[in-house]
Amino acid sequence: MNLDLKNKRALVGGSTQGIGKAVAIELALLGANVTLIARNEEALKKAKAELNIDKGQQHSYIVADFSNPEEVKKNVTHYIQRQGTVNILVNNTGGPPSGPINLAQTEEFTAAFTNHLICNQILAQACLEGMKHSGYGRIINIISTSVKQPLPNLGVSNTIRAAVANWAKTWANEVGHFGITVNNVLPGATHTQRLQGIMENNATKNEKPLDEVKQTMLKEIPMKRFAEAAEIANAVVFLASPAAAYINGINLPVDGGRTACL
Repeated sequence: MNLDLKNKRALVGGSTQGIGKAVAIELALLGANVTLIARNEEALKKAKAELNIDKGQQHSYIVADFSNPEEVKKNVTHYIQRQGTVNILVNNTGGPPSGPINLAQTEEFTAAFTNHLICNQILAQACLEGMKHSGYGRIINIISTSVKQPLPNLGVSNTIRAAVANWAKTWANEVGHFGITVNNVLPGATHTQRLQGIMENNATKNEKPLDEVKQTMLKEIPMKRFAEAAEIANAVVFLASPAAAYINGINLPVDGGRTACL
């Protein structure tokens, strides 16, 4: 099985912590030159220093805030003009705040749509010509199992994640003949700061102990544990590899079996 990513360049969003950082680490281990993108430069410097360079990789980072699409477009375009082709794009950014949809403000939908779908579009368009020219392209979106089954108390997230999934499928249909694949990885409950925040929010809202909230979530997972960020990253990196060349337009749950539908 060919998992070699030497001489490939990957651009990974939200890569200073959590799943994004785990993806960057695994891509580097397979030989990719990794470019991190996030808004905190100090955190970017620290994350970059943790990436493997045993195969002569040259890693870098881009400072950009996904709440400001024009900044993202400007900084990424300038980067590609200097560095050249990006072969692998991993779209990933923190999810919207939790809460029921009937209480969500219109501004929350607008902000989430900007951070996720609009910035995904900007990044994909910026990388497209290089992928076409090289004949190798992977666009992988880290979204949520809510694409298949909406999750309680995540109204805005459920809505926006579904939009991203349909956006990705449309891209997959349009660019597959260039040797470019577009796929979605759907993490289940994963040990991240976001999961901790969701559990704390639920505990406060329902006036329950945090451990009770945690145990309730674990009961819904056949494997009876949360995922580690590296386990989500393994799926992402496989889809980024040459071995996954004929996998296109899919939603891949990595959730320990929690999602009830097929």
